[in-house]
Amino acid sequence: MRLQGKVALITGGGSGIGRSTALLFAAEGAHVIINDVHKENGEGTVKDIQHNGGSATFYHADVTIPEAVKEMVEHITKQFEKIDILFNNVGISNVGRIDEVEPDVWDKVMSVNVKGVYLPTKYIVPHMMEQKGGCIINMSSCAAEIGLKQRALYSATKGAILSLTKAMQVDYAPYNIRVNALLPGTIFTPFVENYLKNAYDNPQAAIASIKTRQLSGELGKPEDVAKAALFLATDESSFMMGSPLYIDGGVVFGKNA
Repeated sequence: MRLQGKVALITGGGSGIGRSTALLFAAEGAHVIINDVHKENGEGTVKDIQHNGGSATFYHADVTIPEAVKEMVEHITKQFEKIDILFNNVGISNVGRIDEVEPDVWDKVMSVNVKGVYLPTKYIVPHMMEQKGGCIINMSSCAAEIGLKQRALYSATKGAILSLTKAMQVDYAPYNIRVNALLPGTIFTPFVENYLKNAYDNPQAAIASIKTRQLSGELGKPEDVAKAALFLATDESSFMMGSPLYIDGGVVFGKNA
């Protein structure tokens, strides 16, 4: 029970990495608040947690809308009186070169991926400052560190999140708030599975090609990232501040011959 008595908010907690992290955090004793724009997914995660004996609630809110995020945070702090852990996990992707990205698509992906980190942090961190402690985990990507074909917009958002993580840590270290980032490789989530089905004539061939980027020769699982998030959320990582944590199967620092 490494998170016994903690209150954790996970954005995008209805599926994929967010869902796996929510299940793990709850199993470790945290009360988990699932935020998602997809009500069915979010409520489904809560039901699974409760079925396993854990404690969780769902809050439907779009993290790109300031009023919605502010209302959500006010509701949470009124009910639980604190937020110990914020996992800024929400995100979407895009495929294409810069010349192929339309302005409205640029704005949408930037809004979800970057503003979706800014707004929850903006409204939650004052409570962490007041309670003199907290843990913030931001979802970046190995795409922040390396060039990936036709991922310019996605990489730009994840690079922004990584830089934001480092700057946030400098600002909030005096308040005993730790801020770190997760940098996964390709993780086989429902989102990735649907993308492969829709974007490629032969999804299995696409998966085989993606696997060659990773020294492990395999795609990651949501549980792999959830375990890393748990480590960052516990006191076991107390000396990690403003750090990127790679869960990428060897994409960034490895090279297949």
